[in-house]
Amino acid sequence: MAYLKPSKRTKLSHEELKHFFNQKLADSKYDKEEEAAPSIIGQERALKALKLGVELRKPGYNIFITGLSGTGKTSTVKKLLKPLQPVCIAMFDYAYVYNFEDGDRPKLLKFKAGEARKFKKDMLRTILFVKDNISRALEAEPFASNKIKIFAKFNSDKNELLKPFEEKLLKNNLTIGKVKEGEAFRFEILAVINDKVYSPLALNDLIKEKVITQKKAEKIVKNYQEFQNEFNSIFKEIYKLNNKLQDDVEKLEQETSKNIIQLALGELKSKYSVAGISKYLKMVENDIINNLAYFKKGQVEVGKQEVELEYDYLRNYEVNIILDNSKQKGCPVIIETSPTYQNLFGAIEKYSDGEGGWFTDFTGIKAGSLLRANGGYLILNAADTYQEPGVWKTLKRVLYYGILEIQDKYNANQAPQSIMQPEPIKIDTKIILIGSSYIYSVLSAYEDDFNKIFKIKAEFDSEMKRTDIGVAKYIRVIKKLIDEEKLKEFSSGAITKILEYSARFVDSKNKLTTRFSYILDIAREADFWASDVKSKIVNDYHVVQAYTSARERHGLYESKVNEMFDDGTMMIDTSGFRIGQINGLAVYGGDKYSFGKPTRITATVAIGNGTIVNVEREAGLSGSTHNKGVLVITGYLKEKFGKNIPISFNASLVFEQGYGMIDGDSASITEIVALLSALTEIPIKQSYAITGSVNQKGDIQPIGGVNDKIEGFYDLCKTRGLTGKEGVIIPIQNVNDLMLKDEIITSVKEQKFSIYAISQVEDALELLMGVKAGKELVDGHYQANTIFGEVERRLKEMRKKAAPLKQPQAVEPIRKKNAKKIV
Repeated sequence: MAYLKPSKRTKLSHEELKHFFNQKLADSKYDKEEEAAPSIIGQERALKALKLGVELRKPGYNIFITGLSGTGKTSTVKKLLKPLQPVCIAMFDYAYVYNFEDGDRPKLLKFKAGEARKFKKDMLRTILFVKDNISRALEAEPFASNKIKIFAKFNSDKNELLKPFEEKLLKNNLTIGKVKEGEAFRFEILAVINDKVYSPLALNDLIKEKVITQKKAEKIVKNYQEFQNEFNSIFKEIYKLNNKLQDDVEKLEQETSKNIIQLALGELKSKYSVAGISKYLKMVENDIINNLAYFKKGQVEVGKQEVELEYDYLRNYEVNIILDNSKQKGCPVIIETSPTYQNLFGAIEKYSDGEGGWFTDFTGIKAGSLLRANGGYLILNAADTYQEPGVWKTLKRVLYYGILEIQDKYNANQAPQSIMQPEPIKIDTKIILIGSSYIYSVLSAYEDDFNKIFKIKAEFDSEMKRTDIGVAKYIRVIKKLIDEEKLKEFSSGAITKILEYSARFVDSKNKLTTRFSYILDIAREADFWASDVKSKIVNDYHVVQAYTSARERHGLYESKVNEMFDDGTMMIDTSGFRIGQINGLAVYGGDKYSFGKPTRITATVAIGNGTIVNVEREAGLSGSTHNKGVLVITGYLKEKFGKNIPISFNASLVFEQGYGMIDGDSASITEIVALLSALTEIPIKQSYAITGSVNQKGDIQPIGGVNDKIEGFYDLCKTRGLTGKEGVIIPIQNVNDLMLKDEIITSVKEQKFSIYAISQVEDALELLMGVKAGKELVDGHYQANTIFGEVERRLKEMRKKAAPLKQPQAVEPIRKKNAKKIV
């Protein structure tokens, strides 16, 4: 076998391990007045979609914004709307008034912006004017004289009925008087005895007292009974006269008050040309005329007594302004952080009477953010909106029909639901939902009306391309954020270091993260560390300290893993050679914080039929992508060796000491090398770790988390002592993703650590085994004394050994009587 050294053409120099930003760019001046909205930087696609959604005011063109958290969606959409300069519809005020025809259905009045407040003030003045002047008019001439005439006519007519009847009664020792019953009085026929008046019921007592004889008493009773029917008939007529009196007085009051009412309300009619206001004021006029008792000094006559009104009837004439746009300039843009049913659609407030009862009226109607944003934009969090009970279904209905109905949402833990049904409101609010791509896909797939009412999708990207112009804008954004947070001055080195971490967040030399919340966190913490050492300027050291301390805060799990490597609990070799054993690289952690660590992968082979057993899959610890990667390995082996020789071996692949779920296909090249090492018995260098995906043709494909993976293996090797033989092998496509820490760059420069980039399986085999991979000859076989040649030789041997095992063996037939049914 011809051993060789690794090809230097695949070895990366220290200049290739990260992008070095020019510090001169960080020295550019920053104008505080310059508009630099973070969300606009690198979001051209989203900005175009927003522009269309904002300016196209047609039904259904609401906006759904997707993207990762931290890209500035919620905090900067409002800033985005300003440069877009959307065209606003006219702003209006909305008010509810009492419906005198149906008290449970309040009427809606729609005013030009600023007029509702004026109307409410004018309405109050009008009602007070009417009340004051009606009271005066009903006490002055000519009303007083006319009222006296009506009462005089009533007394005259009453006397005409009573006088002849009273004369008859007197001739028979009877008269008409009042009898008290409880707190009230009633008229009754009474007996006149010795110039004194007695009730017929008292005659027996008078007989006993010998004031009257039995015979005379009987005569009085007889006369009482004879006059009783006539008495009842006369008082029926008097009752009619009394009713007529009340009607005449009421008519007189109405005639006297009508001019005052019409004069006052006529002024309002001429001043406000609002749809429905004439009908409303006409109802007000009729109601006042029919309820003048409430305008006569707040008192009502009951007999000869006056009692104060218990109910403030004048409340019915109030104006409940639910939306006042008098101070609104431009389109309203509202961010609703708590989209509950009441906050979004409005509510009808109820009041307790203190005795367990609840009541409400039209003055309890309150607007929600959906109406307050009418004519403008309402920004909502999609997840919160969808999870709130009843909100999503109602929101879809409102957007579909353009009608808002303010209603109670029944809650068993609150007051009973109100039966009030305010008049619906036509609205033109454009909704901007902010959520994840997952929520958008679910709603789009399972909500029938979703795509009809959210026709615009604006995707916020989590990264942007690194260009000179882009970097210059990016630096201005960083400086703007620093200025807004009132942090210390940042040196050009500190700004440059932030740019490096920005590229590191997206694992790319040619891109920068647009998740500015991460960048701002680093800036804040760097400012803290500068203050900690009383430095007036934040330099690159403080930025590094901020980044390092942030990782340390989240690094408990990583430290535990490191301890297991240090004490040998987790077995990883970083020196020597082993057959069928190789160091792979895995990434642990989540979105914001992750770290890489090596993992041992082993392979074993035996004579068989070409089956590769994925032990993780058999144990239920393998994800679908990892399962796919193992199947691709089978395809690669068939493509490479199965054309001439059957794959006559079975293999087993294991992630040693792995007890959790494993997914991803970045270990494909690792598993191929381990498998071919076990098959050829050529040992693998343990001082290397490798990562990369493979297709069936043997091409190396890029993987994710390359920086974390390299740094994880480097940290382990550094702990054990670098000898200059350690290194990592990565796909050549991932070279553009390298943004490694300075410590590794220094070690590579000093040749204490190596990083190789490969494009084919052959490159990995030669680097790890130190043997030529081998080329295919004209006859279809591979060169001898090469890895592929050795694989071919071993397959032939296994084929010969497997042949005798495949000979059919005689099997004694099972007699039916001895056969058993297996359940």
